[in-house]
Amino acid sequence: MPDQKSPPSEMVRVPTALIPVVRELSRLHRQGHTIALLQALEELVCQFDNNNDINIPGKLSDKLDNLESHLDTKLEAITKKLEQMERALQAGRYSNNTRPQRQAYSYQQPQVELQPRTNENLSSRLAVSPQSLIAERETKNAKEFISWTRNRDPMSTGWEWNPLTKLYHPVK
Repeated sequence: MPDQKSPPSEMVRVPTALIPVVRELSRLHRQGHTIALLQALEELVCQFDNNNDINIPGKLSDKLDNLESHLDTKLEAITKKLEQMERALQAGRYSNNTRPQRQAYSYQQPQVELQPRTNENLSSRLAVSPQSLIAERETKNAKEFISWTRNRDPMSTGWEWNPLTKLYHPVK
């Protein structure tokens, strides 16, 4: 019977309990009983389905219905809880802070007006020598000098040189 040649075998995973049965089926297949085996297996499966009344799609449907019902119940409970919380919030029963409100102590540090500085005073503030400060002032233009002092100042204040007063003035 060359026309009824079976397709090549495939590797499949089976439950451990079925391994001896699959080995026996494989042995029978190698002996040429494939068509008879397939017919017998189909009959067996049909009998099993009829006797046990297994309806897998129906069971899935039932499980999905149960799950939907369970989720609907949970959603209703969550919705009710949220409504209660919303009503409580509107009534002022909940607040962000459960501790009693204390009077806020506001301390506003007075703004210190920076005064013009001499070469020695500013150089110590910028952590450079007085000679370095003079050299930077003379080699840079006004904007570059302000930027350079701003980068070195502890409060990031820029300073500019005023030749009339011979002092460095803070730049706001």
